[in-house]
Amino acid sequence: MAKLKTRRGAAKRFKATANGFKRKQAFKRHILTKKSAKRIRQLRGCVMVHVSDVASVRAMLKVTMVLVHAFTA
Repeated sequence: MAKLKTRRGAAKRFKATANGFKRKQAFKRHILTKKSAKRIRQLRGCVMVHVSDVASVRAMLKVTMVLVHAFTA
């Protein structure tokens, strides 16, 4: 049987934590001049992946089922 391979693009975008997956916020790369300082400031940092998307992220990262109990909360 072939090895399970992680989707490398997903591996660079998501990180597994104890409570799910964290990701960076979108809309912070370019065309920042028209965005207010408050909007840019609020796009800082990481947020958690939504519950409805956790299954697809887990499939892309080939996360083992040992961590499933942490994602079902």
